[in-house]
Amino acid sequence: MKKPKILVGYCRVSTNNQKEEGTIELQEKSIKKYAEKNSCELVKIFKDNGVSGGSELENRPGLAELFSYAEDDKEVEGVLIFKLDRLARDLYIQEHLIKKLEGLNKKLISIKEPHLDSKDPMRKAFRQFMGIVSELEKAFITMRLSGGRINKAQRGGHAGGAIALGYKTKNKILIIDEKQAEIIKMIFKMKKYKRMGLREIARELNKNGVPTARGGKWYAGTIKYILENPLYKGMAHYKENNVKNKDLALF
Repeated sequence: MKKPKILVGYCRVSTNNQKEEGTIELQEKSIKKYAEKNSCELVKIFKDNGVSGGSELENRPGLAELFSYAEDDKEVEGVLIFKLDRLARDLYIQEHLIKKLEGLNKKLISIKEPHLDSKDPMRKAFRQFMGIVSELEKAFITMRLSGGRINKAQRGGHAGGAIALGYKTKNKILIIDEKQAEIIKMIFKMKKYKRMGLREIARELNKNGVPTARGGKWYAGTIKYILENPLYKGMAHYKENNVKNKDLALF
């Protein structure tokens, strides 16, 4: 496979481990430097700030947006990341996302693992080994943090990570942002009453200039993430734990 020249980038940090993972800005700088050095066209950089690497696609709005964009833009040839564990820490999720990229005919490029090639059996074994190491690191981090985060969520505190559209924090407590909440209600109404599809909803919001959380465009993946987020029904989710908080319910 030829070396891809039209790329999108992806950066991720989980709030509590920026010293270990490098900040979003550091990753973004490295991605831009790589693209310039290798004469690549970097079309767009997608970001998940304060999002766990153990989260599936639907729980990572930046990555979901990336896949929707890559699926729509046939000219994009590859996805550029700083390091493999920025894509995901869990081996299973790594392999799932890599196969998903392959299905879109997009090549994954890792700056820190320059010889990564999913078609080479040795490289695949190496990638899986690195995934196991990342899983172990994540397991130790989770042991230290999970109990405190669950208790905080039960008290209505923000347990870290990206704040979902429709909410804001006040004195470190998660509360409803009434203005943004209207956008969420509009999306649910489009789906339930108008029977609109994900792409159709995204097009309608973009057409009407409705702002996203980051001020960018709406994508089908972003709409899917919102519709499946239990928080909007007053159910905070952390790992396998569902924590009820009626004060956060929008419906």
